[in-house]
Amino acid sequence: MTTWTASRIRAAKGRHKLVCLTAYDYSTARLVDEAGVQLILVGDSLAMTMLGYATTLPVTVAEMLQHTAAVVRGVTNALVVADMPFMSYQVSAAQALENAGRFVKEAGAGAVKIEGGAIRAPTVRALVDNGIPVLGHIGLKPQSIREMGGYKVQGKKPEQARRLLRDAGELERAGAFALVLECLPAVLGREITESVGVPTIGIGAGPRCDGQILVTHDLLGLYADLAPKFAKKYADLGAAMKRAFEAYRREVESGAFPGPEHCY
Repeated sequence: MTTWTASRIRAAKGRHKLVCLTAYDYSTARLVDEAGVQLILVGDSLAMTMLGYATTLPVTVAEMLQHTAAVVRGVTNALVVADMPFMSYQVSAAQALENAGRFVKEAGAGAVKIEGGAIRAPTVRALVDNGIPVLGHIGLKPQSIREMGGYKVQGKKPEQARRLLRDAGELERAGAFALVLECLPAVLGREITESVGVPTIGIGAGPRCDGQILVTHDLLGLYADLAPKFAKKYADLGAAMKRAFEAYRREVESGAFPGPEHCY
């Protein structure tokens, strides 16, 4: 078992900030884990970052299982959370339990994440009662962009903010060990954080959350033209990779590669 578990993440509330990132493959997961990140999310964002889809909606359970298993094989310390894809848990609690069980049993995930507020409380309770830790997710829900009308900041209106506060409380009571808060005004991120007894993990929800998560591809500058406002670019690997590919092309075309030192 890894050093970080769902119960340890829950216990971190008010003690120290939680550092979270996404990973979708073995090699990246190893590096993220070695950097000391405490929670690694195998996000359904892999539909866009790894598979080239325009949204998260098309990714399948089979694809998520494969990527989750690869990440788990690269991790020693972090808690690996598998993002349950669109329509893998919405039909019924029984469907959710069956699919969540596969992420734990087949892929080795330490927990699963599902999107939605009070409407998901019975599902969260069913999973937790059967030994599967759940990370909640409220605010901007990428799986609901058709209904939301796109990627928009949530909770700007008073009634929306009140609903999100209620959602957070319902998910906590249902047994979620932590909550992802996505694209909320910073003041609302603080209010929700102060209103619940489990950690909040912000992504575009301000600095007062109990932790932060980013999509690793945004952090590394691999999709600089698509990165959201809340993502800080800590490296420009996209540009560096392109330069390396171009240099390789030039040397192959000119005959400079391979040189004598590369030959047997």
